[in-house]
Amino acid sequence: MNVPGGRTAKRVVLECTGWVLLVLGVAAMVLPGPGLLAIFAGLALLSQQYEWAERYTEPVKLRALKAAAEGVETVPRILMSLSGVAALGGAGVLWIVSPSSPGWWPFSQWLWLPGGLGVGITQVVSALIALALIGYGWLKYRGRADAVELLTRQVEEADTELAEHKSSRKERRKVER
Repeated sequence: MNVPGGRTAKRVVLECTGWVLLVLGVAAMVLPGPGLLAIFAGLALLSQQYEWAERYTEPVKLRALKAAAEGVETVPRILMSLSGVAALGGAGVLWIVSPSSPGWWPFSQWLWLPGGLGVGITQVVSALIALALIGYGWLKYRGRADAVELLTRQVEEADTELAEHKSSRKERRKVER
């Protein structure tokens, strides 16, 4: 059944979702959260509408896979990653429970655990996503000594292709002028 405007509505929803994920992913690169995952998801959605997004999807995906492989390369890295997950999840639970500020807290009560429930839920969800990604990396890459090296080469190849595309685009612009 065709709904009038259905294709347009779907395109607008997918495009808006893609932009939101892309912006949130960039923010999550410096804030708690799965930055590369959100950037990849946003680019994947936007790549259905924009050629530029399609070109950037593969390099971001390869970088995320390389990070997953590096994260399970050694036992200390796995332990550090799991410690980070535990700290993030624990902080999220603390934010959700939201206890009163302790006696040693020198600032106003409103500065104790700012953001409330939303921040706590975001932290717990981010910890669960990180745990799932560690598990994925463990299953796919643990014990594969060549995985990081292979993914590094693939990232370099994707970067080279992207750079070549950019330089050919610059050359076309010079010719057009």
